[in-house]
Formats: sequence, C-alpha cells, structure tokens
Amino acid sequence: MTIYTVDIVHILHTCPANPEPHPYDTRRTVVDVIPGGPCRAPVTIRCGQVTTTVPCHQHEPAKRQCGACRVIVRERTITTHHPDGVAA
Repeated sequence: MTIYTVDIVHILHTCPANPEPHPYDTRRTVVDVIPGGPCRAPVTIRCGQVTTTVPCHQHEPAKRQCGACRVIVRERTITTHHPDGVAA
C-alpha cells in the first residue's frame, strides 16, 4: 500500500450572494510518501499477437488491486483561513 500524507488548507470568503463564509480555494500539500513496493499481481494484456504485462493498478479497479498497488491518503492537518486573517 502506498500511503500519502497530506496537509489541507481551505481558504474561505464571504460574498454578497452568500454572506455565510464558504471555501473558494482548497490546497493540498503532499508531506510524506511511503511506497507500497512492486506489484504482486501483474495483469497480462493481449492485443492481437502482442502480449504485455502491466501492474494491476493500471488495469484493475481499486477493489481488485493487490496490497502493494492500493493507495491510501491520510490527512495530517486540515486548516481553514479567512482572508481577514481570522482562522476558523
């Protein structure tokens, strides 16, 4: 399993149409990556006379991928800022 750790920052604003603060910009920063390693269940693909083998993450949906190819995203911090400098 490849594990990505990210920090998320939401920037809020208020506008005349919607006076309630709402996010207009979301930024994600990748902080750390722990690689899952090589694929443990490669898939063989045939097209006419040509045969090739690809990692399962390039061919299979997430449910059928091997443990090494699956991706997990962990949110380390979630911060909300308002342009006035007031953190929510």
